[in-house]
Amino acid sequence: MQLAGTQSELSSGEWTSVFQQAGQLGMLHAHFTGGEPLARMDLTELVSAARTAGLYTNLITSGVGLNDQRLAALMGAGLDHIQISFQDSREEAANWIAGAKAHAHKIELSQAIRKYKVAFTVNLVVHRQNLDHLEEMIAFIETLNPDRVEIAHAQYYGWALANRAALMPTREQVEKGVAIVAEAEKRLAGRMRIDAVIPDYYAKYPKACMGGWGQRLMLINPSGKVLPCHAAEVLPQMSFENVRDRPLQWIWEESESFQRFRGESWMAEPCRSCDHRAEDFGGCRCQAFLLSGEAEATDPACSLAPKHSVIESALRESNAGTSVKQGTGGSSFVQLQQQSAALWTYRTNPE
Repeated sequence: MQLAGTQSELSSGEWTSVFQQAGQLGMLHAHFTGGEPLARMDLTELVSAARTAGLYTNLITSGVGLNDQRLAALMGAGLDHIQISFQDSREEAANWIAGAKAHAHKIELSQAIRKYKVAFTVNLVVHRQNLDHLEEMIAFIETLNPDRVEIAHAQYYGWALANRAALMPTREQVEKGVAIVAEAEKRLAGRMRIDAVIPDYYAKYPKACMGGWGQRLMLINPSGKVLPCHAAEVLPQMSFENVRDRPLQWIWEESESFQRFRGESWMAEPCRSCDHRAEDFGGCRCQAFLLSGEAEATDPACSLAPKHSVIESALRESNAGTSVKQGTGGSSFVQLQQQSAALWTYRTNPE
């Protein structure tokens, strides 16, 4: 999925209307995510509008583009929660994975955040390239003093799927990581909450993606299109309503796109008679399509799925041999970028 150009984005006034409608519908949270929400120069105004509408505001950001002055303005607008993403504990590796020299700035920003009475989460994405020093990364996160840390394995959609060979961990890495997180949860109980997400590929049953299609979440992209999940636009022969054309309530209650995979009536076997159908709702529709070619199929991540063999094949590839394909250190950031070009497949920005 390619990014949309900025000329199509909703205006400040249009976003304010969206927040008002969301508050009237009884929605609770407004998550400012992306992409990078700090690219909106009116972000402070949008946070204020969401708070006025009665929504809990959460900024999910790389931190790039956030300085002390802008942080103070966001706090003054009523920001409730801020989440900063880190790619590693080691500066060289973190900058290499991110493709930008941002690690040192994120540390400074984390220290600035702690000066405010605001909930603070550190998001750490783990994968084949950094999982071998997870203990070190958790110790690093402790020094940032967040209220919560989310240690989430990369999930294989979009560009992560295109880079799966470089990101998918081995079973040994996953099992060791699970044990490290369990120990950290016990040690840090009452001081720092840890939420962990393992790769679907290593689970027996799939997760209920976004709590189930059309069950809990509406994602509104910058141009106003309303989606049941982040990746929904990969599904063919589906159209999604826009807030410029329809009220939010109608989209939630009546639109074909939100009704399409809501609940259980659309399910085929083995989901239709499975005891887990009300827990995982057949898994992720986007992942089902990307891996099987059928949006209605049982998510291949499920061990009971007819097309689970595609998952087994990917795992055999990831676990073949004992070496882990990783980037190596370089004496300059230019060398790291050259390594990245050889290892990663990148998305190009829209014109």
